[in-house]
Amino acid sequence: MADSEILIVGAGPTGLVLALWLTALGVRVRIIDRTAAVGTTSRALAVQARTLELYRQQDLAAAVVERGHKVPAVNLWVRGEHAARLGFESIGERLTSFPFLQMFPQDEHERLLIERLAARGVEVERRTELQGFSDEGGRISARLRSADGREQRCAARYLAGCDGARSSVREALGTAFPGGTYRQVFYVADIEGAGPAVNGELHVDLDEADFLAVFPLASAVRVRLIGTVRDARADHPERLSFEDVSRRAIEHLKLAVQKVNWFSTYHVHHRVAGCFRKGRAFLLGDAAHIHSPVGGQGMNTGIGDAINLAWKLAAMIGGRADDRLLDSYQSERIAFARRLVATTDRVFSFATAQGPIADLMRTRVAPVLLPRAVALGPVREYLFRTVSQIRLNYRGSFLSAGSAGDVHGGDRLPWVRAGAADNHAPLAAMTWQVHVYGSPGEGLRAWCAGGGVPLHVFPWTAAHQQAGLARDALYLLRPDTYVALAAPVADAAALERYAAERNLRLAAPVP
Repeated sequence: MADSEILIVGAGPTGLVLALWLTALGVRVRIIDRTAAVGTTSRALAVQARTLELYRQQDLAAAVVERGHKVPAVNLWVRGEHAARLGFESIGERLTSFPFLQMFPQDEHERLLIERLAARGVEVERRTELQGFSDEGGRISARLRSADGREQRCAARYLAGCDGARSSVREALGTAFPGGTYRQVFYVADIEGAGPAVNGELHVDLDEADFLAVFPLASAVRVRLIGTVRDARADHPERLSFEDVSRRAIEHLKLAVQKVNWFSTYHVHHRVAGCFRKGRAFLLGDAAHIHSPVGGQGMNTGIGDAINLAWKLAAMIGGRADDRLLDSYQSERIAFARRLVATTDRVFSFATAQGPIADLMRTRVAPVLLPRAVALGPVREYLFRTVSQIRLNYRGSFLSAGSAGDVHGGDRLPWVRAGAADNHAPLAAMTWQVHVYGSPGEGLRAWCAGGGVPLHVFPWTAAHQQAGLARDALYLLRPDTYVALAAPVADAAALERYAAERNLRLAAPVP
């Protein structure tokens, strides 16, 4: 019987990130996948700013940015004319060190994660399938079938189902997956072309024709088309070719298609699993939630699941927490997944709704109102915060407490660069840590030094105040970089109460 502390089923971005973070935290993992190799025609492209911030913990952000393509703006087209441009950098430059949308195809993304995982001594076991498992109270006992057809047993402390929309882990758990299926058939095409929509920016056609979005890739002439087919052609998607999709939207974007590298069709569902945890088994990524590709949220949300769960599993295995910490994975992530599915469903329904009223709203009303709306600073900032996922918070979680300034327990720590000091730089360490903007006091210094909790002190500046931070307040950061405790007075007593009430050991584990 081959043992591991965590058995991860599925080697897409979610499973790979979970494996990488756990390994970095000193947890032994085993990761299996039924496929023979990384796919070559993946649909996921967008890497959001919040994901890049989290990727600094594994020195991945720079590699993703270097290998991918920065998208500085999104453009809206109506009736063959350019209607609006929303620039990212002018909005996000004071909010994050990644004020753009990053394009990095999923297949390349997976290869980068596999490289980093291999450097830590962990290989993906290909053509290996989960045949079933049982939760024996103190451990998981799983049956695996390898490429040669032989079966073996694997014992693990916990099981992570990262095996996609048709998850065998979810099926074995008997967890409901309520939701629905969009009637439209989606298509994705990797093409080479020319025209005003091939300029390194994102372009979306809002019209009575089929929905179409043009995503730039690293090459100057290659773009990814994601569109819909919503009439009788959708009845037999397996028979569709690129020649069958509507030319109207393509012509509206003045796109000259020179070569089609590959083409695929698929149906999209909007579903959220009834639970993300049952005993020692967890669901992450598409196994837990699926939705339309609007906003490029899917892969990023799965990666967020993985980083949220990784440090909690490591703390539990290391004896630094009790089972309530693992329960917080479901409460924090399922709430976000439900909001996300509802939001993307509304946006996609607006963009693809049929009928004279829908066409009027999309082609006459939206082109007038959207440019005016996005010209307003608060609207632009809200859109950027939402799409980039830097607005995501865990307020209401049992791990979240207090407030200081505009920052509450559960919030993402506001990013501030004051001179050469970047207050997110210390978050690269996957440990509990304390931040004080101003003066911490000797008592807090002594408590942090004696308790093995890193203390980072930043000289107070006007930039910190503008970001919503409070002078001389205490901010306790979780290992996944979210604020756990915000206290107006930076004293050790608040930290002691916080940890004792939640039965948490905040000291960094000894390597």
